[in-house]
Amino acid sequence: MNLNDLLDILKSNNYKITEQRKAILQVLTANSKNLISAETLHNQAKKIYDKTNMSTIYRNIEMLEKFNILYKFTAENGTTLFKLICGDDHHHHLICKQCGKTEAIDFCPISTLKKISKDKNFNLTDHKLELYGFCMDCESSENKKCSKRHL
Repeated sequence: MNLNDLLDILKSNNYKITEQRKAILQVLTANSKNLISAETLHNQAKKIYDKTNMSTIYRNIEMLEKFNILYKFTAENGTTLFKLICGDDHHHHLICKQCGKTEAIDFCPISTLKKISKDKNFNLTDHKLELYGFCMDCESSENKKCSKRHL
């Protein structure tokens, strides 16, 4: 989803395109492959439009979630992170625990999960699959840190 797509969605739902909102959307599109915190979103949006404030960040996050445009993720440490929804195709994600980079994977085990659910008398209505680890950049930088510690 690009900036114009997002602007069109908001306009078609009678939302004004303010400078703050535009800055927020620009940051989200620039970070479309990464999960970012509300604080990071705020800091980067302020660089585009310096009057962007935190309350506007949260209001826009809530609005984007309402339109199913924004993906919300809670990290192991409790931090809530966000990124734009990748598209309409159903998929899952590989997520780097260090830098927040995400990669879509097209594999979905839903048929197996539905069978397991049915066998356990459970009506499965939704799911998401997130796999965590380290991207190659973070993995190699972590290995370098480890080897330096042992010198």
